[in-house]
Amino acid sequence: MSAERLDAVCARLEAAVTRLESCGGGGAAAGGDEAASASVEAYDEILNGPLAKFLELSKKLGGEIAEQSVFVGNGFRGLRDFLVLASKHKKPADLTAHVKPVSTIVSEVITYREKRRPSKFFNHLSAVSEAIGALGWVTVSPKPGPYCKECHDQGQFYANRVIKEAKEKDDKTTQEWVRSYGTTLTDLVAYIKKHHTTGLVWNAQGSPMPSPSAGGAGGPPPPPPAGDVPPPAASRAAPTGPPAGLFAALNKGDGVTQGLKKVTKDMQTHKNPELRGSSLVKAGATSSSSPKPVKAGAPAAVTKKPPRLERRANKWEVEWQDGNKEIVIDDTATKQTVYIYKCTGSTIQVKGKVNNITLDSCKKCAVVFEDVIAGLDVINCQSVQAQVTGYTPLVNVDKTDGFHVYLSEKSKYSHIVSAKSSEMNVSVPKPGADGEFLECALPEQYRSVWNDKHFVTEPTEVAA
Repeated sequence: MSAERLDAVCARLEAAVTRLESCGGGGAAAGGDEAASASVEAYDEILNGPLAKFLELSKKLGGEIAEQSVFVGNGFRGLRDFLVLASKHKKPADLTAHVKPVSTIVSEVITYREKRRPSKFFNHLSAVSEAIGALGWVTVSPKPGPYCKECHDQGQFYANRVIKEAKEKDDKTTQEWVRSYGTTLTDLVAYIKKHHTTGLVWNAQGSPMPSPSAGGAGGPPPPPPAGDVPPPAASRAAPTGPPAGLFAALNKGDGVTQGLKKVTKDMQTHKNPELRGSSLVKAGATSSSSPKPVKAGAPAAVTKKPPRLERRANKWEVEWQDGNKEIVIDDTATKQTVYIYKCTGSTIQVKGKVNNITLDSCKKCAVVFEDVIAGLDVINCQSVQAQVTGYTPLVNVDKTDGFHVYLSEKSKYSHIVSAKSSEMNVSVPKPGADGEFLECALPEQYRSVWNDKHFVTEPTEVAA
């Protein structure tokens, strides 16, 4: 055995001994403690298995993916500390303060994604942040397992996008990164179903749960060094200048109006017409000391790139087309995808069968295609149309205002999924009427009602 491997084994043994000592010494534990220890050990298999692989691949990919993964790792480790506490103590009346460290990390993961919407890795960050809410299963009862799986499914939409792009680029690392995160969540669901089927299991014979301020494994992280702590508010220099005078006046409360003069009737212009002319400022009478109005800066012009139509590997890219009604893509294959981006007033015709077609950030455009294997995606568009002459299994509409799709006889039973979209219409062939379509509007307003088990959502009468 090499010296490096021997050192690693010794380090792991020392960590295990330290953990056992912190659980109450080296003596034999009671039956309840053994079960609790088995539960924590089963969770450690997730941390040391798929999660460790996910963090390693995130570090390998680097950049924003690596930065966000730090929060994810902290969240899973913080959850482990909370599970250790639960194995030693009784369930407290209120869990809010105890789970706050983990919930704070979950918020940080989501906030990190929201601040980086223009990023080219937005789908990667979304795949993680949309599912990170699974860490909140400890507060769910009686079915934490299904809750965790639902969170996993929420992130699957973006995970599929990342997988699709990675396959087109033959990026094995990114594909393995997505799978490792999915395995982490899948194993977490299985762990919950086995050890915490109806909710987090507490130690009924344990001691009362200590307050978060009293410390413990599940408490918040230690405070920063003294040198990093900012001085207290009282020791900071008081602000000076006009803002300081304004806040000082506001702090007087009711006394702030004592210095104001009363306006008598002879000073009121609506009762004294002769005073109205005196309010006009003559030309050139403006004081030189008065500040000049600042003109609002004109909005930055959007950089318009030259139109582009080309194929890269298995991806057709149609970008920045303006008023082009004669775009035809006929050299197609089933492994190819078509990506239409930032086009205006253009018509794109796709012949043959392709894997997927995406319209992104387009205005007043139309796409006509024959067959699609995966489906049609319409994202961030305005007033666009689509017509399928063959078959598509799915039409996905996201953040789009104004969308009309004409379905063929083969595609009239296709699934249409919409989110954050409006003015959506679908035309299907009329039975027995050759070439005629029946136009139907998709609902935009819904009503949800609780039926003692779950919410039932259906369109309102107006929307239907």
